[in-house]
Amino acid sequence: MAGAEQSRCSWVGTDPLYRAYHDAEWGVPERDSRMLWETLMLEGFQAGLSWITILRKREGFRAAFAGFDPDKVAAFGPDDVERLMADPGIVRARAKIEATIGGARIFCGMRDRGEDFAAYAWSFVDGVPRRGDGVTVHAQTPLSAALSKDLKKRGFKFVGPTIVYAWMQAVGLVNDHAAHCFRRDAA
Repeated sequence: MAGAEQSRCSWVGTDPLYRAYHDAEWGVPERDSRMLWETLMLEGFQAGLSWITILRKREGFRAAFAGFDPDKVAAFGPDDVERLMADPGIVRARAKIEATIGGARIFCGMRDRGEDFAAYAWSFVDGVPRRGDGVTVHAQTPLSAALSKDLKKRGFKFVGPTIVYAWMQAVGLVNDHAAHCFRRDAA
């Protein structure tokens, strides 16, 4: 892990958890379907909140959502929704909880039809991470809008173009590390 003397993206700040996330995860190309889905669901929980809030609760989310095992989450019913609504370890927003359960069902449906979620996501960048200019900070792009539109068409919720772009950055579909950041060429 990088030392404090290294230059990072400006959004990182000084929070040790944020630094560790930036240094080891953010922008690293993720090719595992389940992890891509988990991250997309967590990005949906971030809507209206800060990422550090979600990051601090990530282990609580993993415990509450059966390790983000899509098959287990897809089987959740009304009692599980109520259990999750009472869980202080997660963001207790009914629409987001229900969207995650629905997202698991969509993920499983895609898989059962032979469509790999990782191949699907990476197809939007032709399998190769897009590289930002290292200066411009986008909230969304035409590419995130297109991916958002397709995810919505499939039934996913909380996947607007801004959330999708944040997800694309997090999972390395886009390398948006700042020009001065030590991770820019390592991601």
